[in-house]
Amino acid sequence: MKLVNAHIQKIIILVFLSSTSILNAQTWSLQQCIDTALILNKNLQISRNNQQISEQKRKEVQANLIPKLDVNGEYKYFTDLPYQLMPLSTFNPQAPEGQFKEAQFGVPHNINANLQLSVPLYNAQLYSNITTTKIATEISSLQYKKTEEQVFFEVSNLYYNAQILQHQILFLDSNIQNNSALLKTMSLLKSQLLAKETDVTKIALQLQQLQTQRDLLINKHQQVLNGLKIMVGLPLTTNIEVDQNIVFETKPDQTSTNNVDLQLAQTKSRLLSNELKSIKRSRLPSLALFGMYGTTGFGYDKQPNDFLNFYPISFAGIKLQYPLFNGTVTQRKINQKKFEIDNADLQLALLNDQTAMQTENALSEKIISKQTVDNTLKQVQLAENIYKQTILQQKQGTANLTEVLMADNALREIQQQYLSAIVGYLKADLELKKLTGNFSVKQ
Repeated sequence: MKLVNAHIQKIIILVFLSSTSILNAQTWSLQQCIDTALILNKNLQISRNNQQISEQKRKEVQANLIPKLDVNGEYKYFTDLPYQLMPLSTFNPQAPEGQFKEAQFGVPHNINANLQLSVPLYNAQLYSNITTTKIATEISSLQYKKTEEQVFFEVSNLYYNAQILQHQILFLDSNIQNNSALLKTMSLLKSQLLAKETDVTKIALQLQQLQTQRDLLINKHQQVLNGLKIMVGLPLTTNIEVDQNIVFETKPDQTSTNNVDLQLAQTKSRLLSNELKSIKRSRLPSLALFGMYGTTGFGYDKQPNDFLNFYPISFAGIKLQYPLFNGTVTQRKINQKKFEIDNADLQLALLNDQTAMQTENALSEKIISKQTVDNTLKQVQLAENIYKQTILQQKQGTANLTEVLMADNALREIQQQYLSAIVGYLKADLELKKLTGNFSVKQ
């Protein structure tokens, strides 16, 4: 049912995209990108198929508990009937002991048709295998969840990159506008012989550098959007834009660990333990019920006694199989599996320690980055005021061009620090969600 719903949602989304791809670029929220990726992302589609494969394997093993019924048919024509040696005394009671006479038995035509039934009554290893496939299905589900979280992480990362690039372009547009106005002012002052040619050249050079930087950012922004489209599962021809407003997490941080890697490690450890149990149970006897019902036909095609007669045949029985000795192969398998379980426990303990450390580091980084974002935002506002005041002073003749350029460079530097602080915060936030398994993925 889940796959059917996914296919229906996929069709609806594709119809919507086909109707809007030729329109102007539409603004997509992060949640819209994630919701669409959950349906159209190819890695998730592959993972969903793997889930179904795992489920079918579980049902395949479980089907071994169902009785099996076979239909068999066979026809044989003997060009040479089989020989058997019989004691010569069978034909001649006076014949000495130890002498034999060859004899042919049967007729040329042999026909067999029957139904064979087998019913497993008890098989400890089979029950363990069923449990193993159930655990394997759980692992497949966890792997799908891990893929889902990885898609969430990558889509969010690309979305945030696109937002940061948009803000860089906006800052550059503001800087270009400031430098353009400054260039006009300096050109006017030069025409009035109040400024040097080198002053005008410096401003013109800086303006060209800003415009070149803007062109590079626009190209990089488009590349990031293309990467976002691929992750979401959209055609490259789709026109999309990201929301300029960067949303900072306001709810308390989720410190409870629901890490998928930890769950996978724990489930794999359970799988190894069950495999060990299955190996041990292979030493136990198995019991099965079997039976057959059919007919056997014998035919002879020579005159004067040609005939084709059929005779019924049927039987039922119970089969007990108990392995007594297999050359210590089972014991070697048990020893190997015990070492694998020890390694799995050690890896789980190591992963627990690493996750705890990384979670604490990400939480600390997020707190510091948020403080840095708030502080640098205030510094950006102060740098903008200083730049405006310096421009005003330059017009009044109380500040020179060097002071204006220094104020402009200071403004651009603090703008870059502000964006870097945002990047650090978003990166720490994503890492914290990934480590604690608290991605807000809608189902």
